[in-house]
Amino acid sequence: MDIQLLAALALGITTIVVIVLRTRLDAFVALLLAALVTGAVAGQSAPDIVASITAGFGATLASIGIVIGLGVGIGKILEVSGAADALARAFIKALGKGREPWAMAGTGSLVSIPVFCDSGYVIMHPLARSIARRKGAGFVTLALALGCGMTLTHHLVPPTPGPLGVAGILGADLGGLILAGLVFSVILLPIVVMYAKWVGPKLEAEVSQEVRDAVYATATVGAPGSSGASGDSDDPHETDPAAALGTPPEGQPRHRVGAALASLPLLVPILLIVANTVGTAIDRNNQGTLTADSDYQPTTWAAALAFIGNPVVALVIGIILAVYLLLPRWTPRAKVHGWLADAAASAGLIILITGAGGALGQVLRDSGVGDALAEAIASINLPAVLVPFLVASLVRVAQGSGTVAMITAASVTAPLIGAMGLDPLVAALACCAGSMVFSYFNDSYFWVVTRFTGLDGVAALRGWSGITTAVWLGSLPLLLIASAVIG
Repeated sequence: MDIQLLAALALGITTIVVIVLRTRLDAFVALLLAALVTGAVAGQSAPDIVASITAGFGATLASIGIVIGLGVGIGKILEVSGAADALARAFIKALGKGREPWAMAGTGSLVSIPVFCDSGYVIMHPLARSIARRKGAGFVTLALALGCGMTLTHHLVPPTPGPLGVAGILGADLGGLILAGLVFSVILLPIVVMYAKWVGPKLEAEVSQEVRDAVYATATVGAPGSSGASGDSDDPHETDPAAALGTPPEGQPRHRVGAALASLPLLVPILLIVANTVGTAIDRNNQGTLTADSDYQPTTWAAALAFIGNPVVALVIGIILAVYLLLPRWTPRAKVHGWLADAAASAGLIILITGAGGALGQVLRDSGVGDALAEAIASINLPAVLVPFLVASLVRVAQGSGTVAMITAASVTAPLIGAMGLDPLVAALACCAGSMVFSYFNDSYFWVVTRFTGLDGVAALRGWSGITTAVWLGSLPLLLIASAVIG
């Protein structure tokens, strides 16, 4: 590989890491500066660098920006309406006594598809406390299972913003990524539960006294009215989700959302997107061998399915369902608008980071760095799928954010896909899976989980950093299998 192009790539990635870790600037600015550095070192002219950045930014957001905003909006309504809490309680009740770690891991996985890990964990952790209080033990196991269950789908399953951004940058089919991400999550879930059940009892003695008192001090195991897998909780640390919805009119009962209703704004869009993917594949197959993508003309039913299964349309349907099914009629319009504005604000930075990742990828393509890197990788005996996986892993360890890590890996990988013969879907899975590795001090979610769990120092690393690394390792053979099967 040409030393100048290698230096351009190395300096670009170093720019991201140094700016995020050592300056007051955020990942959005870091990615844009990395694009400028990469283009300049690679020998692009100033006008060409700017043209590449604007083209890459615009093309990426054209495909994914709206979807990210809608997905975050659905998550906000699930959070404030109590729907996320209802889904969690349904999981625990369905799985029954003795399977609480599975219930917590499954709950985390489901809730974290539309809701950010940090806020999702804050909403759900009182359930772990309640169950541990009823049992008189096992809080760390439950807390780790809940947190890492959320990590799986947060990193692997759209419409979580990170995987959405990766799909947009790499051009991966969104329905295919949803299906593959769900399969990966289901297969990796036993690793979450087994690690949590193994390390949890070892760390119970390490829980801070403050958290221990909050969880166990008032426990009366098996007492009537104590909280747990069935019935309402009396945990003083829990908040009533219905309180945020306003006071119902006189004579009206307090607002309660059932699990079946709560699942609709999440399941309907996902099912529509997946149906679009499957329907298009069937329709293409029925038309026989096509010499080019432009030769494919969808039949009437396939075209209709493609419309309602388009991610933008599907998520518009989802947010309408969320607002009109999950919120009571008496909730003021201004309050609903405020929640959606809050969601838009939280989605804004993710959208900008995603666009900046697309800009960096375009600079890598236009400057020739991508082609040179592909040739260099082809000359060594390294499976192509490991390239995005290792890039995401290195960036994650260096700067902490899984979203930034997977988007950076997608940006670096996008120009290489054709030359390496790597399927965009496999590349997207590799970027997402690689970003799960070793969550520690530079990851904000590390502090959320460990502070709520009452773990510190080595105990926090053994518990949380260990469990995230375990699922990262577990994803590697799955990626190699996916690469062999999909291509």
